[in-house]
Amino acid sequence: MNNILKSRLKRGILTRRIDAGGPVPPELETLGAEMRERIKKRFGRSFHIRQVDTGSCGACVSEIIAATNPIYDLQRFGVDFVASPRHADALLVTGPVSKNMAAALRKTYDAAPEPKIVISAGDCALDGGAFKGSYYTAGGVRQVLPVDLHIPGCPPSPEEIIKALLALLK
Repeated sequence: MNNILKSRLKRGILTRRIDAGGPVPPELETLGAEMRERIKKRFGRSFHIRQVDTGSCGACVSEIIAATNPIYDLQRFGVDFVASPRHADALLVTGPVSKNMAAALRKTYDAAPEPKIVISAGDCALDGGAFKGSYYTAGGVRQVLPVDLHIPGCPPSPEEIIKALLALLK
């Protein structure tokens, strides 16, 4: 394991390693059951998300991927990640919006069907984070698109991602 992961585990930023084993937290099952119910009621099927990285360091993306691993398994609650914005119910954007990605992000948003739901994840997506004010960024996602939900953290844990998605569905 590299030093960055060790540091994040020690500070509690990452909740656990995949190979750490152990039971799934009981509150996760409760959150998941409620999420499944709300998704079915609102969409009548699963909730499809298109994840877009607009220049992140990769930590938020790693935690989103961790939310789909066997420990958290977002898919069993009815959340699916899709490859095309045309198939998505929501866009999940990570990272500060680099100037080169601003137009691509707008095109992705335009390709998504109505109603357009935009979720930003991580401190960089909020206001640029560590890259705030940089000559190379257009700022946070709100400077480019209307944001319906922001998931705070650097990076947000899989549990925080699940709780935020549930809050959005409420």
